[in-house]
Amino acid sequence: MRFLLSTMLAMIVLAITAPSVLAQSYQVRPGDTLRIEVLEDPDLNRDVLVQPDGDISFPLAGSIRAGGRTISQINAALTDALEPQFADEPNVFVGLLALDEVEIPEDEFITAYVMGEVEAPGPVEVKPGTTIMQLISQTGGLTRFAATKRLQLRRVDPQTNQEHVYPIDYRALERGARLSQPVMIAEGDVLLVPERRLFE
Repeated sequence: MRFLLSTMLAMIVLAITAPSVLAQSYQVRPGDTLRIEVLEDPDLNRDVLVQPDGDISFPLAGSIRAGGRTISQINAALTDALEPQFADEPNVFVGLLALDEVEIPEDEFITAYVMGEVEAPGPVEVKPGTTIMQLISQTGGLTRFAATKRLQLRRVDPQTNQEHVYPIDYRALERGARLSQPVMIAEGDVLLVPERRLFE
């Protein structure tokens, strides 16, 4: 009975707490599941269970402390551990997939913003786990004036308030190129679709 009440309480907390708040302030615990993506190497992308000792194991990075840390802190630790394996600092994305066997409610939404040459620019409410391509589809797609090779995903680190800009070649994706696994949209992300130049 005590376990059932604890589980119900956890589900109630999740139902009233947006994933964006969890991602910024929640301290990860053993039993939680993290979704980790590395933009430069899709073979590394995977879901990782936080072990009873609070650590996670990740290829090329070894054992990383996750218990008691926020998602942003884990993201920074993984980036530091993986950096020696890449020519440049890798783009690492860490998301909270499940809390100690309690799934994040599917009816929760986060807000992203799409600007520029799309059919329906503005704020877009999407489910956690939505990819860039899915976000574009929810705006009605790109207009014929879109600079398809110069899309930008702009994301602000909630810990440092520093903005990171990730270039996206949508034209290459249309030709069958891969985006090193679909990158998930986070709360507050801005997708900028600039207008194409005269001979672009």
